[in-house]
Amino acid sequence: MPKIHLSVACNIYDRSQPIVDGTIGIEGCDITFVHLPPEEAHLRAFTGADFDVTELSMGSHLIATAEGTSPYIGLPAFISRTFRHSSIFIRSDRGIQSGKDLRGKTVGVPEYQMTAAIWMRAIFSDDFGVPADQIAWRTGGTNSPGRKERMKLNLPSSFDVVPLGDNTCLSDALADGRLDAAITARAPNCFLRGHPNIVRLFEDYRTIEEDYFKRTGIFPIMHGIGVRASLVKDHPWLARSVYKAFLEAKYMAVTRLSETGSLAVTHPWISDERDRLGRLMGQDFWPYGIEPNRVALEALVRYAAEQGLISRRVSIEELLYTNVSDKPFAL
Repeated sequence: MPKIHLSVACNIYDRSQPIVDGTIGIEGCDITFVHLPPEEAHLRAFTGADFDVTELSMGSHLIATAEGTSPYIGLPAFISRTFRHSSIFIRSDRGIQSGKDLRGKTVGVPEYQMTAAIWMRAIFSDDFGVPADQIAWRTGGTNSPGRKERMKLNLPSSFDVVPLGDNTCLSDALADGRLDAAITARAPNCFLRGHPNIVRLFEDYRTIEEDYFKRTGIFPIMHGIGVRASLVKDHPWLARSVYKAFLEAKYMAVTRLSETGSLAVTHPWISDERDRLGRLMGQDFWPYGIEPNRVALEALVRYAAEQGLISRRVSIEELLYTNVSDKPFAL
């Protein structure tokens, strides 16, 4: 049987590198790898379905699945996960001392639908009692103007979500006072340049993020992997083969963190850090698969509904291909 040729678009992480360099292949397939930053991969996934396999925004995939328009089968290979308490930047002259003080404020975000923003709005609601419709949201690029939502949104009228416009960005609007705060995956330039009135809402964010995990058991999921649905229809084995490759690549990356003979990672105390993570989060602290992530996935669906992004609760079985394991195959 001839091999399938797949175009694979993904950022280069330690957990994707073995696929990039060919150490781990996708069985039955030849690969053309396209290195893209996540923002571009997500945009191209949902405006043109440009690639056979792609890094996939879980927020956008959830919206598209609810509407029945996603061109991809989602795989529970969660290639990107991040605690986001460090991503809230505020003006220190607006009386904002905690998340509850964001009620009635104007907050910028690159895209209302972006997964990082879904998680942070959920924290404002669950932990501080401020639901998303009690904040005015302004969208645009973090450090460059012109960014737009990658998919059209159909939000209820109670949500105030308006683009900043093509001539400004979040960093400038935060610096000149048009915004009270911003949620950005990357720090805005005004913060990096030391603007005197721009600070993080949670300065001691690691302590707060560790407490969040202890309370909720959630390590927020940002991106999964998608396989073109039409290919899976023609080749039913393909979804499991792609997932298997990404799962094995993740385990290879995690195993390297424990190498002590010669350090594989540029960090002098990486073994100690690995042990600390194990004590806090369990030995498989970056789990793939459905069951180890069910709590986080069900929370993400609930949050998207509460924030007006989906009009119906999508089941996990709709959202993701479930016929997979969370452990690599072993003889």
